[in-house]
Amino acid sequence: MKEQLEKIKEEAVRQIEASDALDRLNEIRVAYLGKKGELTGVLKGMKNVAPEDRPKVGQMVNEVREMIEAKLEETKQALAKKAREAQMKAEVIDVTLPARKANVGHRHPNTIALEELERIFTGMGYEVVEGPEIEYDEYNFTKLNIPEGHPAKDEQDTFYINKEIVLRTQTSPVQARTMEKGKLPIRMISPGRVFRSDEVDATHSPSFHQVEGLVIDRNITFADLKGTLAEFARELFGEDTKVKFRPHHFPFTEPSAEMDVSCFKCGGKGCRFCKGTGWIEILGCGMVHPHVLEMCGIDPEAYTGFAFGVGLERIALLKYEIDDMRLLYENDVRFLRQF
Repeated sequence: MKEQLEKIKEEAVRQIEASDALDRLNEIRVAYLGKKGELTGVLKGMKNVAPEDRPKVGQMVNEVREMIEAKLEETKQALAKKAREAQMKAEVIDVTLPARKANVGHRHPNTIALEELERIFTGMGYEVVEGPEIEYDEYNFTKLNIPEGHPAKDEQDTFYINKEIVLRTQTSPVQARTMEKGKLPIRMISPGRVFRSDEVDATHSPSFHQVEGLVIDRNITFADLKGTLAEFARELFGEDTKVKFRPHHFPFTEPSAEMDVSCFKCGGKGCRFCKGTGWIEILGCGMVHPHVLEMCGIDPEAYTGFAFGVGLERIALLKYEIDDMRLLYENDVRFLRQF
């Protein structure tokens, strides 16, 4: 029995010392110390040992077991250290190298322009109101004084989902919905995406953004409209900016006007940017039509108001002197990095 245990010990030590992987050590542990291992087999054969020799043989088995376990643990620690050193060499980091610069994104030119507009109008006491992009024909046209067969409906040829539902052509439906709630007075702007069946070119797109404003209160006049928009223009383009109003026609306002601002590039003297006129068209506006007020449940004898609408892309193009609207949507990082 002693010779058998010596042989088991020597063979186990030899295999442990020859091991070069942690998985191999586990296999040796199972082979010698497991339930079906060599030492377990010796213990099962104790029934054939004389009773007076069993304590001595049991002690010898325990000594061999402890020695094998100690050798396994020692070798395990050595192999783990060696593997760690190899890993450290393979994954070495040169801290003297310059770090890789993180590519951090930033706001889109449209977003920058929108936040500027919102800052100006909220500073004047307006609230920002949003509405659905998929709208009822009634809110998009009828409640804005554009009934079936009106020429303005053809001008805003758009995308219909069915006869009654359309992708909105303007954010004015948000104003109609707000007026219907009957909570007066109203001072609001309604930014958002709109859709029209336009050909894509440098100044047109079938999908673009508008910011429309509405004020409803007692004794609101065209003078309030002019003063508000003049202050808006000065905040956006500079203190020296002048405004000019030209008569126009919109179905939902009466009287209506187009507003121009003095060219902020040449100060109104005339340049390539303003095509030599000294003025740049910026937005449409007017006093809310009494019929629109009536359809939205507001008494036109007691309340008046004004509305205006500006294309967000137009503001971005003018503010940053971009000559092609398509650049805003092509996601070319060479262009976007400039902002």
